[in-house]
Amino acid sequence: MTLRLILMRHANSNWTYHGADHARPLNNRGQIAAATIGQWLNVKSYLPDIVLCSNAARTAQTWALISAKLSSEPRVEFQRVLYQATPETLFQEIRKVQGASTVLVLAHNPGIAVLASALADRTPAHRRFDDYPPAATTVLDFDPDTWALVNPGTGQVADFVVPRDLRHASVDQSGG
Repeated sequence: MTLRLILMRHANSNWTYHGADHARPLNNRGQIAAATIGQWLNVKSYLPDIVLCSNAARTAQTWALISAKLSSEPRVEFQRVLYQATPETLFQEIRKVQGASTVLVLAHNPGIAVLASALADRTPAHRRFDDYPPAATTVLDFDPDTWALVNPGTGQVADFVVPRDLRHASVDQSGG
């Protein structure tokens, strides 16, 4: 059995919002990007069994817009520990997952970007991978049978996309 991990940064947030960072919502561009990534995930059949999502407003809102485009309904866990989490914390939470072959983690930079780089056996040649912009999404495949056995540097990158890649292309069966 192959395990699949989808690592996603939340979509663009509203920097004119003056409340607490944890409560900062998405801006209009972020709302469009989240829905676009959701459609892309669905077309590519990158459908999670479980979603580990930071409980910040912008990640929860990103997930709501993504999930509206999916043909499946995964189990979702909103976790405070994922808010501004280090790559180590994110990895610990992934390794705790049981009974799911596809896991989506929706969190924040720099943790999510550093983790994507650390888990990949080779990073993609995409020009935006290193800065991992809002809604950037990496899909990694692993050989172990359980998440507890996954190790850094062993994930094969199946895909990497940012919303801008999809903006001028229709999201069709070829991934557009």
